[in-house]
Amino acid sequence: MQTQTLPGTGQDVSRLILGAMRFGGSWSREEPVSASQRATVERIVQTALDLGITVIDHADIYCAGKSEAVFGDVLRAHPGLRQRLFLQSKCGIRFAGDPTPDAPARYDFSRAHIVASVEGSLRRLGVDHLDLLLLHRPDPLIELEEVAAAFTALEDAGKVRHFGVSNHTAAQIALLRSVVRQPILVNQVELSLLHPHLIDAGVGFNQTSPGPDRNGGTLEYCRQHGITVQAWSPLAKGAVVSGVAGPGVAPETAQAVAAEVARQAAEHGVSGEAIALAWLLRHPARIMPVIGTTNPARLRAAGQASEVTLTREAWYRLFIAGRGGRVP
Repeated sequence: MQTQTLPGTGQDVSRLILGAMRFGGSWSREEPVSASQRATVERIVQTALDLGITVIDHADIYCAGKSEAVFGDVLRAHPGLRQRLFLQSKCGIRFAGDPTPDAPARYDFSRAHIVASVEGSLRRLGVDHLDLLLLHRPDPLIELEEVAAAFTALEDAGKVRHFGVSNHTAAQIALLRSVVRQPILVNQVELSLLHPHLIDAGVGFNQTSPGPDRNGGTLEYCRQHGITVQAWSPLAKGAVVSGVAGPGVAPETAQAVAAEVARQAAEHGVSGEAIALAWLLRHPARIMPVIGTTNPARLRAAGQASEVTLTREAWYRLFIAGRGGRVP
């Protein structure tokens, strides 16, 4: 497994991350986690460890908190496991009906909510601190001083060691950095061969018919300021291998990506998942893909990405297929 020192932490971590979104089974608060689901989580965690994956990605909302709770069960069943892992979680999304039936779905970066969310995550996980806390999605009503106060309170109490964001633009990160005393170390965003906008926007700049700017210089800003990019949905729910297009993706583009992925996978003798992830790993931004699965076979297929280093030409063949046409 490829590793890297996560800037700002001094810790060596795996390039691949295991995503815990599905660990809790259903998203219903009323439906308990079954013994079978607990066993599934234990198996996927052991598979991750066998592959050398040491980073686990949580969020307070995943399966209504049950994903963190069942992972906490695994930690309690295996003393010493916590010390081998880099645990991160996210907060800021609130469901409709929380805390009153008429409350809308929304984002909440208030000091009270951030602190309460972290304390809930620590309780469910059964740990005394998070290695990294991410603000999940931008809150239009962000009060910077509230976030700064929450970060400082959590850091001073030893409950969170490092901080980052998710789905934030360069301007949003810069605004936050202007107030908080803690470095912003990570930005977790959607990025894959079928969602390459973060990379593609720089290529399409200043064209006669440019596509929509879905980037705003965010990738370049992160690289400039030592902010690690983590990629969620790096396999586009399997579409990069299956060729079955999801919403917003042209069927011919998905099919072209799958065909090029399959060709390169055969050339290297690895899985298609490995090629799609190797495309992200090849980027000099040192991108860290988040693999959201409870299937050990799928995780092992993804783990083969560490065995592949794409040439510049191979990387561009995949990029051209994903962007739906040649570069300008």
